[in-house]
Amino acid sequence: MFRYALAIFTSAFLLFGVQPLAGRYALPWYGGTPGVWTACMLFFQVALLGGYAYAHGLASRLAPRTQARVHLGLLAVAVAVLVLRTLWEGSPVAPGPAWRPSGSDLPTLRLLAMLAATIGLPFFVLSTTGPLLQSWFARVRPGLSPYPLYALSNAGSFLALLGYPFLVEPWLGRGAQAWGWGAGFVVFAVLCAVCAVDVLRHADAPAVSSASADAASPSAAAPREEPRPDLRRTLKWVGLSACASVLLLATTNQLSQDVAAGPFLWVMPLALYLVTFILAFARESFYSRALFSVLLIASGAGVAHVQMAGPHAPLSVQLLSYATALFAGCMVCHGELYRLRPSPRHLSAFYLWVSAGGVLGGLFVSVVATALFRSYWEYPLSLGLCCVVVLLGMARRPADETGSLRMRRMLRGGMLLVVAGNLVLTQWREHGRALHSARNFFGVVRVMEQHEQDPGKHFYSLRHGGITHGWQYAAPELRSRPTTYFTRESGLGLVIAEQRRLREAVGLPPGLHVGVLGLGIGTSAALLEAEDAGRFYEINPAVISLARGEGGFFSYLRDTPAKVEVVEGDARISLERELERGDPQGFDVLVLDTFSSDAIPVHLLTHEAVALYREHLAPHGVMALHISNVHLDLVPVTLAHARALGLHATFVFLDSQGDALRSHWMLLSPDREFSWGPTFKGTLAQVRRLGLRGEPDFTWTDEQSSLLHALRRQDSLAGGLDEDARPALVSQPDAE
Repeated sequence: MFRYALAIFTSAFLLFGVQPLAGRYALPWYGGTPGVWTACMLFFQVALLGGYAYAHGLASRLAPRTQARVHLGLLAVAVAVLVLRTLWEGSPVAPGPAWRPSGSDLPTLRLLAMLAATIGLPFFVLSTTGPLLQSWFARVRPGLSPYPLYALSNAGSFLALLGYPFLVEPWLGRGAQAWGWGAGFVVFAVLCAVCAVDVLRHADAPAVSSASADAASPSAAAPREEPRPDLRRTLKWVGLSACASVLLLATTNQLSQDVAAGPFLWVMPLALYLVTFILAFARESFYSRALFSVLLIASGAGVAHVQMAGPHAPLSVQLLSYATALFAGCMVCHGELYRLRPSPRHLSAFYLWVSAGGVLGGLFVSVVATALFRSYWEYPLSLGLCCVVVLLGMARRPADETGSLRMRRMLRGGMLLVVAGNLVLTQWREHGRALHSARNFFGVVRVMEQHEQDPGKHFYSLRHGGITHGWQYAAPELRSRPTTYFTRESGLGLVIAEQRRLREAVGLPPGLHVGVLGLGIGTSAALLEAEDAGRFYEINPAVISLARGEGGFFSYLRDTPAKVEVVEGDARISLERELERGDPQGFDVLVLDTFSSDAIPVHLLTHEAVALYREHLAPHGVMALHISNVHLDLVPVTLAHARALGLHATFVFLDSQGDALRSHWMLLSPDREFSWGPTFKGTLAQVRRLGLRGEPDFTWTDEQSSLLHALRRQDSLAGGLDEDARPALVSQPDAE
């Protein structure tokens, strides 16, 4: 058994180890949004389904010797393709520059094609291993159940996912990870070939008896001989698997939209999903309807509380609530799935239909839900459906049930109905408050209306997830007023005012060239004057439409006297192409407004990205980074980039007051005395200048970055200012 266990464990480890790595390569080209991981998961599930179909076809149609020979040939082809691709592209995993998207059209299809071309064949081969080798094991080792090997496979997947954000991502760059994975695939191919040779040697062994195999399983109730599973049972396999898959992806989306999209938050839901597979398929007694119905009730109530509190709920509370709900829901689906398992004779078909359910769940979240829903309805619906699954299981009354047990069962059933109804009702209320809602690959944006009864306070706001990305007053006399994070006392307002003063002081003609990464509703355009030019970079077409006036909610772009233009697509790719064309923009102010608390695009805050921005600055241009964030402390990251590039950093904090929302800005300037000017004296904002001395704790690069480094600490500069918001504090410049 050892050779089969080692091959299956290695394949599962590599299968799930490459998933977050492939996602990291894809994120920078597709805006760093949660949709990237959803699309990646769809590809992985489809490839897994293809692998299971291949394994089922071999096991059901070909003789064992032929199966082994065919698979040995496939292994040889996969290794040859991997080696050739490594020699051609210089990496076994990294996509070539030809895959860099040119626009935002059909991102899901392009991403799927990229994954198929880069890791498609090796991933397919890895996905065949579990069911195929279990089928071989059942033939050459009759009398032993192959189901423990399935639990071992999930254990390998779990260890790969658990190790990635804590042991791999923080310490190894993408290139080193790719080479390590390629070497691991060659080792796997050798182990799998050893198993194929074992099949060739024992090909004449009698076929496994389903009765004897089930009798040998410690979790089997009794030996049984059964016919081919009927359509009803097959549909149950597909339905339970699809429900768990939808809950997994919906939970990942829910977490990613309010914190960040990346391996750190991708792997936690997937790891819990695999844990439920491990527990459910290791022993039937690990799943108790009574226990997990109670856990589902408690976690459903916790999720409802977190959703009411919004993204400002503590990160630990959010993670605990969503993780517990995911664990309980998937344990219900997979526990019921294991109770419906067939005998080993139909093992490959069972895994095939379970995989098909996973693909249907992925298609629902990636394609159907995006087109059908205007908000993340799939999360409350899938969690509510898990409650229904438990209810259906509890509807079967045990023969020896007493009156007290019956009352407890009915009480749990009633509470499950309440939890499911509350989840749907909470989502319905939130959705009903929106005047306009749009959903696409890049997430959900909603237009909200507040204080409609008070003309002096009546405004429309744009929300992405639970975060406000600007508001504009409805009254005509107030519509040109800058608000939220972009008031004249904010870090951005101070930068623009100081740049105007400096131009006037040296006799330059008026007019600033301002670049903005992240459009929002275009509030920063209210700070521009007639002689200015503003260039906005935005990847989300829905945001662009609203900022340009769709629905009549926002008009900053239309009302500004400055000349403005909007560039659609990923900001970094657009800036790189402008530089490749020999067209540096020469911005006097370059604004980065992409790091508030919903899925920050890490690729826009790496060393290479900041160096690119500097290439687009005028000789005395300033970068203004809006780093207000609920869960991440981005001050050390930006300070590290400033020190690496010889820029002088100034931190500006403005508390909520009047039209302003609490904001953190980091200003990076080549001029040491830029923030010493009169604009920064007497402001209501707190201004703290940060010296160039000292080595940074860490630096984000394209090759290596981890959100673990940026989790907010109690002693952080931003956190300290939040707690002690004195009216005005200008620190003395650090000695250089």
